[in-house]
Amino acid sequence: MNYRNLPNQVKIPSLGFGVFQISEKGATKQAVLDAIKSGYRLIDTAASYGNEREVGEGIKEAIAQGIVTRDDLFITSKLWVDDVSATKTPQAIKDSLNRLQLDYLDLLLIHQPYNDVFGAWRAMEDAYSKGSLKAIGVSNFDIAQITNLAEFSKIKPMVDQIEVSPFEQNIEKVNYLNDYGVQVEAWAPFAEGKHDLFKNELLQEIGDKYNKSIAQVILRWLCQRDIIPLSKSVKAERMEQNIDVLDFKLSDEDMNKIATLDRKESQFFDHHDPDMIKWMASRTIEY
Repeated sequence: MNYRNLPNQVKIPSLGFGVFQISEKGATKQAVLDAIKSGYRLIDTAASYGNEREVGEGIKEAIAQGIVTRDDLFITSKLWVDDVSATKTPQAIKDSLNRLQLDYLDLLLIHQPYNDVFGAWRAMEDAYSKGSLKAIGVSNFDIAQITNLAEFSKIKPMVDQIEVSPFEQNIEKVNYLNDYGVQVEAWAPFAEGKHDLFKNELLQEIGDKYNKSIAQVILRWLCQRDIIPLSKSVKAERMEQNIDVLDFKLSDEDMNKIATLDRKESQFFDHHDPDMIKWMASRTIEY
């Protein structure tokens, strides 16, 4: 596994495994265990996914089997909207740690740019200073939102986890964040297979050139843009394939070809849509 350095010099793996929408009972624990066996060291979850407990069980089992130690792993979780406040964030951090059965998180993100972001950030800065968080960042923040938070805080967000896929390449945002010293992570790098992604002729042609799958081409494309991709699968063979992207490099020509696939729009929803914000504000999470 290759690593990158966050602004505070904490090392973060260059590839991550996400557990969003793994809901079947027992499936998340097994997926986390299989991912760690496959070589993944970055595991990404969130309070709103409802599976922190199973992630913790998978981590505990991997450690018990002697596959890894806690220090080998980089565990990320996220604060849900309702907990983004000065008063709720400290308890939300404790609750996530308890569900995960961990003493610290390697990274905590504010999941969405809503509610009392500054109040939550101050609480996260405090937890960071005390060692229960090794790094802090945000998710789904646009350029203005992250700049506003960074310029009026003691600690600049170290990570922004955003949507990046061949169909939503977020070129301007990624370039800005790279220049601003914020590590970009990509959620939904495969756009959940929309627009027949895994049958795309251009991506298949590039994959054939390197004897790699379309998924591997996409993950390598992200790595070469200095982005940490978070891929998901419940199949061990796919996990092993998705992590095997560090032994080849796409040419500039291939990178430019992939750039032509950009639709320049979210493949899921608009974070500036008032109705979506209202929905998130009213959503109840079952832990």
